[in-house]
Amino acid sequence: MSRLAVEPVCPTCHASARHAPPIMTVRPLTPAVWLWSAPEAAAALRTRDLATILRVYRRVNGLKQERLAALLGYDKTYVSMIETGRRTISDVTTRRHIARVLGLPMHVLGVTDNDDADFAAMIQFGDSTIRLAEIARQSGRAVDAVNELWPLVARLEARAAEGRAERDTMILLGQGRAALGVSLGTVLPEERLAAAARWTGKALVVAERLGDPVFLAHALRMHGNELRKADHVGAAIARLSRAVAVSGDREGQGAAFALLARAAGEQGNADLFDQAITGYRDLLDTEAGRGMLFNRFTFREIELRGRISTGRAAEAVRALQTDVSGPPVAPQWHIIERVTAGQVLLAARHLDGATEAFRTALVAAEAHRLPHQVQRTIRAADDADLTEISAEGRAALQRLANQLAPQP
Repeated sequence: MSRLAVEPVCPTCHASARHAPPIMTVRPLTPAVWLWSAPEAAAALRTRDLATILRVYRRVNGLKQERLAALLGYDKTYVSMIETGRRTISDVTTRRHIARVLGLPMHVLGVTDNDDADFAAMIQFGDSTIRLAEIARQSGRAVDAVNELWPLVARLEARAAEGRAERDTMILLGQGRAALGVSLGTVLPEERLAAAARWTGKALVVAERLGDPVFLAHALRMHGNELRKADHVGAAIARLSRAVAVSGDREGQGAAFALLARAAGEQGNADLFDQAITGYRDLLDTEAGRGMLFNRFTFREIELRGRISTGRAAEAVRALQTDVSGPPVAPQWHIIERVTAGQVLLAARHLDGATEAFRTALVAAEAHRLPHQVQRTIRAADDADLTEISAEGRAALQRLANQLAPQP
């Protein structure tokens, strides 16, 4: 459980419960959230100057002083005096009132309470929380990642729903939503993967507003991939094609090509798959990046699955026989590759090799709590009448479901 958790409930179990919605219910983001996360408004907040903040608020909203005065319950002359610096507001009650009406974070006007202090500390360590959660996910501990991210995102969501979130908070919220969605997409079974796509979709909503091209490209990649896993392949291809177009660095574009190739393969679109896998290979050859997707092991797995999915089994068999330099960058990629290798070996009529690959994948997938990979193995085994593998897979899937079920 995370140190930020306020309830003794495992977030992964909560997200997996069939009797409850897969995501928390929060009020829609208020306009104030978007207003204060815009670059001009964010610059005004950094000044911590009430006169500057009021002037920017009026300019962004197209308000005259009379309208702002009415919103605050003040006389127009009083607002004018504040904006021109002829009147300084020093009492806490008035500053708290102005912050509440305008949707300002209280600390911007020098008004804090215990909750504000706790939130400020959470913001300070929020980046570290997300980074550590990502390290945990890539190390095969996605459940730990979810348990760490869930309370952080819950606090950020609550703050945003109150309209008390400045730009830094919204950036952290977007990053947290994306990380939570990807982690849930790793640990949830296929029938619940829509929950992961909803979280990455909520991250994309923030990314579209913030004007940060790097985060926008990242959000498009993550959301596109979760849409694919949730069986919305057409929508996934649209997001991933856009991610290829907007990615400004080679590593990001290579990752987008990799995920686009995966989606195109699942759609059975051979032409798009060939275009994407070629773009992926060309960028990989430049050796301009590193990461889970920017390596030879991952490339071969994506190529194998894409060629099988587009009806080119013979090419996949030949590709499987080529040597790959270097191990997988994360435990889950070894598991993913073993399932795919089993499918290719089935196409080559190597039943013993396929059985061994599937069994290896099942053992590791259960150990790392990856139900989606167990389900992939079961489908492949069912298609090939590998009854023992199918039975082992269903037993493993039930054990994983029991682990994620809420305890009475």
